[in-house]
Amino acid sequence: MPEVDNMDGITGIGDVTVRLPGMRVAYDGGALEESALAPSWAEQLQVWLDEAESAGVAEPNAMVLATADAEGRPSSRTVLCKGLDQRGVVFYTNYTSAKSHDLTATRYASVTFPWYSLHRQVNVRGEVEKVDVTETAAYWASRPRGSQLGAWASPQSRVVGDRRSLDNALHAIERRFADAEQIPFPPHWGGWRIRPDVVEFWQGRRDRLHDRLRYVRDEDGWGIERLAP
Repeated sequence: MPEVDNMDGITGIGDVTVRLPGMRVAYDGGALEESALAPSWAEQLQVWLDEAESAGVAEPNAMVLATADAEGRPSSRTVLCKGLDQRGVVFYTNYTSAKSHDLTATRYASVTFPWYSLHRQVNVRGEVEKVDVTETAAYWASRPRGSQLGAWASPQSRVVGDRRSLDNALHAIERRFADAEQIPFPPHWGGWRIRPDVVEFWQGRRDRLHDRLRYVRDEDGWGIERLAP
């Protein structure tokens, strides 16, 4: 496909770059008023999660996790929220993964729930802590056996030679636990909880004048602020 130059002198492939400025959607998803918010951020997030699920959003608990390493270099990836209460939001992973190395170094993270079809998103950010062993064990027991085996087999975030090496590792783990009725969770695996100090609820509105309301932790508990879009 030939390269083309757009009016700004930016080189693109085909007409993709030329079309990008015109890609837009009118947001008519409704309004978000202070008076409609739940008493706490966790309750409000649960309401929106339930509404996303009812609307048929695929994996409504998917959230984009942003971390930074010790040098401040950021990275992001999608994880699944597996816990929500007043303490924070929880996801599970390998403690030797790249994301866990970042969290260990900085102790801070941000996640965003992107519900595009509803013209909504929620951003949660704050300090992180490891989930205790009891809570981790309870969640581990709810996972399908195949997911448990995969957690044992994968050296998450490490370079591997090819797909066959992963498959071989899984086969070895399957043999190891072939006679085990219950598989224990790996010592290098568990949960992270983000304990928020800011939670922002974003509702798309017409003419890009979106509603942005956020819960902010202060000395007296939580306050609510409106931000300009």
